Formats: sequence, C-alpha cells, structure tokens
Amino acid sequence: MLFSLAPLIYVKISADRLTVRNVKTGEEIAEVPEMAIGGVGKKARILAVGAEARGAASTQSGELVNPFSHPRTLVGDFTVGEQLLKEFVRRVHRRSWFALAPRVVMHPLGSPAGGFTQVERRAFREMALGAGASDVVLWVGRELSDQEAGSAEVLESAGGRE
Repeated sequence: MLFSLAPLIYVKISADRLTVRNVKTGEEIAEVPEMAIGGVGKKARILAVGAEARGAASTQSGELVNPFSHPRTLVGDFTVGEQLLKEFVRRVHRRSWFALAPRVVMHPLGSPAGGFTQVERRAFREMALGAGASDVVLWVGRELSDQEAGSAEVLESAGGRE
C-alpha cells in the first residue's frame, strides 16, 4: 500500500498548545497556536505563527488570532486553523518533488460534554487535508506514543476515521 510509505504526522490540538510531530524523524513543534495577521480582506497576510506571533502582532500592528480558542468549541476559526496547521506541518515535513503527502493523525485534546460533534470532526479532517495531508485519521482518547500513532489499530480504526 502506497500510504504505508507516506510520512506520518501526529497532531495534538488544544487551545493552549499545538503539537505537530513527524513520527518517523521525531522532529516536533509544540507552540502556542497563535497567528499574527496584518492587513485587511484580500490584502491580509500572515506576519508570524506560534511563539513569534505575539511580538509580530504588537510591533507590526497585526491582529493576534488563536483559532482553537472559543468558549463552545475547539475550532473557533477554521481558515486560520488550517493555515496555522499547514505552516507547522511544513516545518516538520519538508516536501520535495518526489516526497509523498503525509498521513495525519489528528488528536483534539479535551473532552467536551457529549463529545465532539460531527461538524467539529469534519472540520478537523478538512483542516488536515487543507494543510496537505493525503489521509486523515481522527483520534479521540488518550495521547499516543509514536509507535501507537503508526499502528494499524489507530490508522485503520473505523471509529476514529472520518
């Protein structure tokens, strides 16, 4: 199966931290999930992401956005969340012309009352696909080790796949 050759990225999302880990290389980014955006409308541009976003927002008169901070849901701003995830995945998975798009295990942290809704689950999946994933598995539960994230049980789980 071609997907078994594709790199595996394990993504943990919370309002306080976005962790993106390349399971094969061990390279990991774990930063505050913030993005500094400058400009308005079609002229808007990304000034900085992660730890550098606060400084960039204040010095370059930008807006600071945390797409995973909302009182009722984990996905407060889909578009910014997708762009933030895309940048973090790019940092741990450097693509070349022959590299396969990565498989992604999305792991939203926390347990909202009643679980994540179908809309939230779909948003996580679409966010990962928009960030360049070839395949997405949504994992809800305890945090996984690298070995567990790449296991057939997780990657082929009917309950977690969207």
